[in-house]
Amino acid sequence: MSERKVLNKYYPPDFDPSKIPRMKLPKNRQYTVRIMAPFNMKCKTCGEYIYKGKKFNARKEDAENEDYLGIRIYRFYIKCTRCLQEISFKTDPQNTDYEIEEGATRNFMALKLAQEQEKREEDAEKEEEATNPMKLLENRTQQSKQEIELMESLKS
Repeated sequence: MSERKVLNKYYPPDFDPSKIPRMKLPKNRQYTVRIMAPFNMKCKTCGEYIYKGKKFNARKEDAENEDYLGIRIYRFYIKCTRCLQEISFKTDPQNTDYEIEEGATRNFMALKLAQEQEKREEDAEKEEEATNPMKLLENRTQQSKQEIELMESLKS
């Protein structure tokens, strides 16, 4: 005979779900999750390099009394693959990134530094344009010249 699974359960007429005792779980409970290393890092204890994308079984918890615009911040704990030193990092929703806390140092990130440099240069250019009237006049002259050239090219 084949086994049958029960899809529906019988509930007696006097059943009251509010009488079922509820488990009291701690507020800041830690969960075990499978996570990939979000960035390249180097263990402070043994010098082991941990590359971005390496999979770990991590403990995850809510960072107490920390949030960004109502978004919860989570803290993760992983262990170094060589010396089993605990490494902790947390989410950083403000910068859409992660922030290392202890146990390791984050390796050099050329792309992020290049983006920050580009942003600084753009800000400096905008500031110079706002404070220097000659630069503003040059830009206006350049724009009007381009408009005239565009109109002439459309006529012919």
